[in-house]
Amino acid sequence: MKNLLKSLIDAFEERTGLLKIMADLAEHPVPPDTGWWYVFGSATLVAFIIQVVTGIALATAYVSSSGNAYDSLQFITTEALMGNLLRGMHYFGASAMVLLVGIHMGQVFLMGCYKYPREFNWVTGVVLLFLTLAMGFTGQLLRWDQNAVWSVVVGAEQAGRTPIIGDMLARFLLAGKTIGGATLSRFFAFHVFFIPAIIFGFIGIHLFLVLHDGISEPPVAGEPVDPATYRQKYEKIINERGVPFWPDAAWRDVVFCVAVVAAIFLLALIFGPPKLDNPPNPSLLARDPAPDWYLLWYFALLALIPHKLTTPVILLAPLTGVIVLLLVPIVSNKGERHPRYRPWAVASVIIIVMMIGTLWVEAEREPWSPDFEARPLPIAVVGTNIGPVVDGAKLFHEKGCEFCHEVSGYGGHRGPSLTWVGDRLTRADLTVRIMNGGYNMPAFAGLLTEDQLGDLVAFLESRRKER
Repeated sequence: MKNLLKSLIDAFEERTGLLKIMADLAEHPVPPDTGWWYVFGSATLVAFIIQVVTGIALATAYVSSSGNAYDSLQFITTEALMGNLLRGMHYFGASAMVLLVGIHMGQVFLMGCYKYPREFNWVTGVVLLFLTLAMGFTGQLLRWDQNAVWSVVVGAEQAGRTPIIGDMLARFLLAGKTIGGATLSRFFAFHVFFIPAIIFGFIGIHLFLVLHDGISEPPVAGEPVDPATYRQKYEKIINERGVPFWPDAAWRDVVFCVAVVAAIFLLALIFGPPKLDNPPNPSLLARDPAPDWYLLWYFALLALIPHKLTTPVILLAPLTGVIVLLLVPIVSNKGERHPRYRPWAVASVIIIVMMIGTLWVEAEREPWSPDFEARPLPIAVVGTNIGPVVDGAKLFHEKGCEFCHEVSGYGGHRGPSLTWVGDRLTRADLTVRIMNGGYNMPAFAGLLTEDQLGDLVAFLESRRKER
């Protein structure tokens, strides 16, 4: 049996040469002391493989039609064999992939690994970053629930603001004038076929460039990159101190990748996939739609900036980000690599991480979203239990004012606080605001009787620091 197996392997190798190629790849020399900072690229690839495997498994039961997609996901989650686990792994795998590709790019930037001769490695990495985000965006709609549908509607509305081609982009995104079954089919095709195929292609190019240019050696302070002499210095390092990729360097990749797979599995097992929202109803917006966590920071940015800046930010922020990332290896492909001598590089990474983190925390709070679960104001806040002030306080809750306006810690934060509004606005001012409405506030003219308007104004007038 042993001889037969050896004969089969020898015959396979004689005709293909694949075993020698794999052995050469495993044994190719790399710089010494690469350390744990070099594991994130391999871990990102493993996370993508998890996405492919779990995605194929989920696709065997998922029905990409507007009438059946939601029910098919319910079936996968509650009835299909290991369906809940697979959905959880697919979700946490996507989160891991986004997180790891971000860390990998930060590590490459801080260590100057994008400098000569690895400029194109960086460019392909930038493309892979945005393809990963595109995978996350297209995948969210496949849940086909209320939040997913309205998230895409918001995305199409943003795309529609692009000058000249905006209407065309929105129609392409929705596969028509409005969201429907054609939209779901288009997103399914991009999520399952087109974008993964492009990712596979760029991963191949990225790995080829890594082999062609070699793995970047750890930066040494005071040894800048000089394109005229770098290759000779690199070859000298490899020839004199290089170690085989396997096992000397790759064992760290294996350990970290196993940890990533285990973490994704355990998170899926313990927490499961994200819960589905209500079935889609494009005619009803019951809540502010929100993307998955890795895009929440951008969602918060758009919600927090002044309304008049929304369109410029929507159009210019992503374009500026792409251009800046692509220009990095062009404007700085030589010189120092060590972070100690590149304070602006370190500062820029810290600023970006702090900005994204702060916006993400703010997005979790959602101060711009109405609080539909706000409780009626208690008597202790109203200050009395008889008269028009009490009736106005009840109207303040019943008409939804409290969902957006906070009074003494009760209510939402979408609009300005009205805790001491009586000190700021007169009775006439309050009447005009209520009747005419304003930005993000409906006009109540015709919705309130004269007595109701008087009660509501009386309650707001009573909101003073000294009563």
